[in-house]
Amino acid sequence: MQKKGIVRLGINMEFVRHHDMSFANGVAKAAEIGYEYIEPMVHLGRELLSEAGYFHSVSLFDDPLWVKQLCAEHGVKLSGLSSHTPLCKPEISVEYLKMAIRWAAQAGAPVVNTDEGPKPFWTTKEQDYQLMTYTLTEASMVAERHGILIGLEPHQQYSKTPDGLDSIYSLVNSTAIGINFDTGNSYLAGGSDMYEWLEHVKDRLVHLHAKDISMAQSELQRGKVTGTPVGCACGDGVVDWKRVIDIVKSSGKEIVFSVECGTIEEAIRSIEHLSPLL
Repeated sequence: MQKKGIVRLGINMEFVRHHDMSFANGVAKAAEIGYEYIEPMVHLGRELLSEAGYFHSVSLFDDPLWVKQLCAEHGVKLSGLSSHTPLCKPEISVEYLKMAIRWAAQAGAPVVNTDEGPKPFWTTKEQDYQLMTYTLTEASMVAERHGILIGLEPHQQYSKTPDGLDSIYSLVNSTAIGINFDTGNSYLAGGSDMYEWLEHVKDRLVHLHAKDISMAQSELQRGKVTGTPVGCACGDGVVDWKRVIDIVKSSGKEIVFSVECGTIEEAIRSIEHLSPLL
């Protein structure tokens, strides 16, 4: 008999974006609410609002051990890094992903999450797939050395269907490459049943973005977009979270649900809705 999987609860740091809150204060707030894990967003170089303490993003130039220490002080862990970069643009993504992987290994984040990103306007699909193969090959070699997983997320033009996401996943044969399933993006894409899609990828799952979609957003955008930055509070929208949890538990894996919502109030409602279902 296959062992039952375990679901942990985390929060993507986007939840403090509209509160003009620094990363450090956001970590403290996530711990205060009761989340066990956090998922930082990382950027290259220096960014004015983050440096001033008004934005939650963390620079890959910052010391990863500082982040590890900060999380330990507040009793939270890293579920992964939000390190989205356009895989179709290797001049951006190759070095960024390799740096994020090395940074994640030092900070204690087991997964780096990404997607194919907006494609160059002038390339063909065949060219895009060659470019993604190059990027993922370079990144996966570094990830394998450092023991880090790469979570491919359904978020853009090619990954908006199960077959499309599979086609990217299959480009490179690497134990470091898995799936970061996003419930909101997969639902909004509108081309397939979200629960069947999750069932299809559950054995390759390394991380999950727990994103609910309000009825209003569903009616306005479903089938017209390939993703959305954040959703509504989990339990306020269209997603059947008990069903999602049951599918993930049937994989036998331990997976963190990183809640993607837009406010502190939504983060509170999300954990209040999800916790009893675990």
